[in-house]
Amino acid sequence: MTAPNAHIVYDFSGRTAIVTGAAQGIGAAIADALSGAGAAVARWDRQLDDAPADGRFHADIADDDSVAAALSATLARFGAVDILVNNAGFAGPTQPVVETDPADWRRVIDVNLTGTFTVCRLVAPHLVARGWGRIVTVASLAGKEGTPNAAGYSAAKAGTIALTKALGKELAGTGVLVNAIAPAAVRTAILDQMTPAHVATMVAKSPMGRLGEPAEDAALALWLASDACSFSTGAVFDLSGGRATY
Repeated sequence: MTAPNAHIVYDFSGRTAIVTGAAQGIGAAIADALSGAGAAVARWDRQLDDAPADGRFHADIADDDSVAAALSATLARFGAVDILVNNAGFAGPTQPVVETDPADWRRVIDVNLTGTFTVCRLVAPHLVARGWGRIVTVASLAGKEGTPNAAGYSAAKAGTIALTKALGKELAGTGVLVNAIAPAAVRTAILDQMTPAHVATMVAKSPMGRLGEPAEDAALALWLASDACSFSTGAVFDLSGGRATY
């Protein structure tokens, strides 16, 4: 499909962004869009090996020490951070609550919720110290609706929405704005972790009758990371093809 809002031009020259889960999918699309608009981008992902000269850093957000090491390496390479995009996520198996292995539940919560908290906790002080910053978290419509057979993912994403609202209020007077995107199903590799029937159900719920595209998430993320977003914080922006009703 044609890139959305292709006529809108942002200038992120002089800004440095961290994008987690940047090896593929939505994270890669956001990282590419920020880089294309002039930002220096640190791409964090557990699938990446450290290559600071190329802005790539190994980071497992479910591991506190890994996050701290990636942040230290990022600061050494770029000197500062202005924008944080929390995108890294893990869907886990799609199955009823009563059939869910507690280990699978904990892994989903550790990555999606606790990992996002850890990254925010460590990075936010660097944004506050500069008096300007943007934190954009990729949540999910599952966190608002509660998706059957994906209770862990739904609960974790609901947690990131609440974290966004709380942190947005905490940092409201610092120049740092904190917002979230709640996409419906997007055409990325994370769908491979779900059954075809589960994906078909999600598509069927959309009045537009299709999956979202990573470029559409990136377009919204760029606005939220820019100076054009100036009076929104602690907010959640749906990207659902008309599916969201509240």
